[in-house]
Amino acid sequence: MTAIVGEALVRRLVDWGVDTVFGLPGDGINGMMEGFRRHRDRIRFVLVQHEEAAAFMACGHAKATGRLGVCVATSGPGAIHLLNGLYDAKLDHAPVLALTGMQETGLLGSYYQQEVHVDRLFADVAEYNLMVTNPAQIPGVVDVAVRTALTRRGVAHLSLPNDIQVAPAGVNPYRHLGPGEPPHGMPDGVRAAADPTDADLRAAARVLNQGTRVAVLVGAGALGAGDEVRAVAEALGAPIVKTLPGKAVVDDDDPLTTGGLGLLGTRPSEELMRECDTLLMVGTSFPYASYLPAPDRVRVVQIDHDPSLIGLRLPVEAPLTGDARRVLRSLLPMLAPRDRSFLRRYQRRARAWRAEMAALCDGGRTPIAPQYLMCCVDRAADDDAVLTCDSGTVATWAARHFTIRGGRRFYLSGNLASMAPGLPYAVAIQLAFPGRQVIAFVGDGGFAMLMAEFLTAVRYELPIKVVINNNNSYGQILWEQIVLGYPEYGVRHHAPEADFAAWARGCGAFGRKVGDPHDLPGAVRAALAHPGPALVDCTVNPNEPPMPGKVSYDQAKSFTEAFLRGQPHKAAIVANVTRDKLSELRSRATR
Repeated sequence: MTAIVGEALVRRLVDWGVDTVFGLPGDGINGMMEGFRRHRDRIRFVLVQHEEAAAFMACGHAKATGRLGVCVATSGPGAIHLLNGLYDAKLDHAPVLALTGMQETGLLGSYYQQEVHVDRLFADVAEYNLMVTNPAQIPGVVDVAVRTALTRRGVAHLSLPNDIQVAPAGVNPYRHLGPGEPPHGMPDGVRAAADPTDADLRAAARVLNQGTRVAVLVGAGALGAGDEVRAVAEALGAPIVKTLPGKAVVDDDDPLTTGGLGLLGTRPSEELMRECDTLLMVGTSFPYASYLPAPDRVRVVQIDHDPSLIGLRLPVEAPLTGDARRVLRSLLPMLAPRDRSFLRRYQRRARAWRAEMAALCDGGRTPIAPQYLMCCVDRAADDDAVLTCDSGTVATWAARHFTIRGGRRFYLSGNLASMAPGLPYAVAIQLAFPGRQVIAFVGDGGFAMLMAEFLTAVRYELPIKVVINNNNSYGQILWEQIVLGYPEYGVRHHAPEADFAAWARGCGAFGRKVGDPHDLPGAVRAALAHPGPALVDCTVNPNEPPMPGKVSYDQAKSFTEAFLRGQPHKAAIVANVTRDKLSELRSRATR
């Protein structure tokens, strides 16, 4: 097996006598995690609940042993969480090495998801602080970092971009793994104006009117402009695609929408991006360019309040700067009616997709299917409920099975994609809207990080409802490792499974633990009806994969390779994938 940089890093740590590292996996450090897995007989990876705890553990290890303490965290939010424990090491003169991830070098500077320059963030806390940009720097910079931490009795920090971690060890030079498209600079004509001029609007209308297969992509910047989005889509005969932060722009069962886009999106939306010839982007600079149309075969109109966000992913022919609602209202009278056959085609595909998703809400499956848990919440929640969601597999289930309708709202950490915001979001939103039903849909990993905030809700008498999708693992990272072609490692907790309902009852609130699917609907209804804070801790199937709307050849190939390399739970995973696909096929057969 080819040695990768993540493995070379781990080997050098072992050479220095490091036998234990504390951390939490994430897609920003999968190369490092593979290195730890390959050398698990020589170095122990201690899986923690929160990155802050990992830094404190490394500091305590250094204080007690006089040896180097090591902690590891993913890019963006994971690395940020380390800071408190690292400052403890700095101020108490304990030698600690922090290892963090970073986005791929070819994507830096493009406002990509979780693009936080951790080396700058750690400038005050670290005695030695470097972002590695060449595989050949390992192991030399590891030596310098370790020596600095030990001799200066402080913190050293190395940040490794994703493409560096998985590059062959020792390669110099290396090839950047960018998006494979030429960069798109700031389009001509973009101004920091409050509203576009008539000439700008006419230019945009001309592009849209000339399109024969028009699609509308809306994001969080279009929230509150749902009526205007619908009116423009009706005029253009255009299906509406929603980013996950823009899920509440229009109702999920609206006949104009095909649903979400991206890894958590729908098959019709992905197909639409491949077929449209004109794209109207409203309030989004959607970062996942691989899901967008090819730049050379689509004309783009983009509306955003911030002109610096226009043209980041695709060349924009007609930029419009301003408030989405006002701009769409001004644009609407300039749009010409057109044939609606393209829209009708995607309406049929969207109906078929919704039927397939409904078929997965099967209450007869044991262990409980996570889709069924979300469906139970969806069916019982108020029409104006607010759902807050953590990052991870829970975001997949919420994206596909929590239906925006009426006055419902949906919030999650979008670009940062941090774990654990669901519970604190719910506390804050319930304080702001005391009369609304607020539900936090969270994973066991995210809840365990900040579970003390449930006690905050009890103390302030906030009637939030917490529903825990408990798979006793870091489910999203598990599947990301498999898709990369690596067997899972460091992502499942050992028995016993946590009983968070007991914690809720200990706080003086409603708490119910559920493992039988027949008990689930009643437990959810009881929690939602409870006048105070309530929590349902549901044991779900840990081997239920959050499958993309369309599975690419590369994804299927990596998935198969991981199985051949010894995926430990392959039988259960195959059974679940097969069962899900059979449910979808039965749904198609009945239409």
